[in-house]
Amino acid sequence: MKEWNQHIERGVVYIYTPFCGTCSVARAMLENIERLHQQDIFHEMNASIHPEYMQDSQIESVPCLLFVENGEVVEKIYTFYSTANIYDYLIKYQPELFSNAT
Repeated sequence: MKEWNQHIERGVVYIYTPFCGTCSVARAMLENIERLHQQDIFHEMNASIHPEYMQDSQIESVPCLLFVENGEVVEKIYTFYSTANIYDYLIKYQPELFSNAT
């Protein structure tokens, strides 16, 4: 995963806290996706270090995935459900990941 910076124009941000068990499960799903694609797809942000961003962006809980387009958050998801569910969002917001699929 790539380190988060506040000036992402387009991408997916994974927000977590270090001692969150559900966050660990979510991270495993995201790491599996990155392993399959053999690239860093997600930016990660430790919510504990960025409370002002959490407040300003009205992040309700962790884990959270933010989908960013043109520097703006276009969707937030808090329930990951499954790897397949995350793929549904990636197909919607990052279809280029699948353009070389056979």
